[in-house]
Amino acid sequence: MKTLFLNPTATLFFVILTLLFALPGYPQEDISKYPSRPITFIDPFSAGGSGDLSIRLLGKEVEKYLGQPIVVVNKPGGGGTIGVSAIASAKPDGYTIGQSVGGAPLFILPFLEKIPYHPVRDLKQIIQYSSPNFGVIVKADSPFKSFKDLIVYARQNPKKVTYGTNAPNSISNLIMEHIARKEGVQFTHIPFKASPEYQTAVLGGHVYFSAGDFKFPLLEAGQTRLLLILGEKRSDDYPEVPILKDLGYDIPVPIMFTVTAPKGIPDEIVKKLEDAFTKGVKEPAFLKGMKDLRHTIIYRSSRELDDHVAYNYEFFGRLLKEMGLTK
Repeated sequence: MKTLFLNPTATLFFVILTLLFALPGYPQEDISKYPSRPITFIDPFSAGGSGDLSIRLLGKEVEKYLGQPIVVVNKPGGGGTIGVSAIASAKPDGYTIGQSVGGAPLFILPFLEKIPYHPVRDLKQIIQYSSPNFGVIVKADSPFKSFKDLIVYARQNPKKVTYGTNAPNSISNLIMEHIARKEGVQFTHIPFKASPEYQTAVLGGHVYFSAGDFKFPLLEAGQTRLLLILGEKRSDDYPEVPILKDLGYDIPVPIMFTVTAPKGIPDEIVKKLEDAFTKGVKEPAFLKGMKDLRHTIIYRSSRELDDHVAYNYEFFGRLLKEMGLTK
């Protein structure tokens, strides 16, 4: 019986080649042909919300550059963590991406409860394309003409000034408590289930002000007054209203609409997605739609958004610890 001896070099080459083809997503032709089928886009909140509407607008424009449909799938629940978890655990092949939105899913809940992903290590950010309008709202006939008026009154009347947000330990709640600590005042927080409820409470005089999402029709109808924008850029519709930075408050407001992928997605696919979504953001139809929604366009590239997420994760981790909310 004859024994077959293989050249050691040829044997090593054969083993390496076999292992490479066994790796998930190895064949380069798959990446070069990406995308060759529809892309699923996970929105961690309900259909019809501002983030849902904005990504549907953007997706329609981006389809022209990718050559494939972008199918939005809503996975609400857990304060956004269910949807973000689905993004983080998806196969990193570019066919399941989504919106990580910032706020509670990335910068608050990871420090308060056990969740199945790490906001920095398990996600790859593609772009930020917008930010919703958050602000401090009072009733139109309120004696407070500015946010400084509100602070002065709160300083003279400890705990008397009540305000509503959509949840305890929400971004809006943390911002207001941070401001209260800096100004040496005491607000009384009243959490509601959603923004329509706390806006109704403002109109009914049940709370002095609300902090968070607000409705432009109420402002335009003269029923409410906007005292402060909780964001990094002034509103195009109310450019005279200050942002936090204008008043010397150094707390960020990382509520953002993003395109996010699971960690491990190939760089070539990240580049294709970033290029396509960046082009989509510049499309006139998208810009008009965002103006109709009253959203503020704030763009960050993949690298900039990765850094932005890492910074805010560290910032709110420290803040929550300083406030005694974490160990």
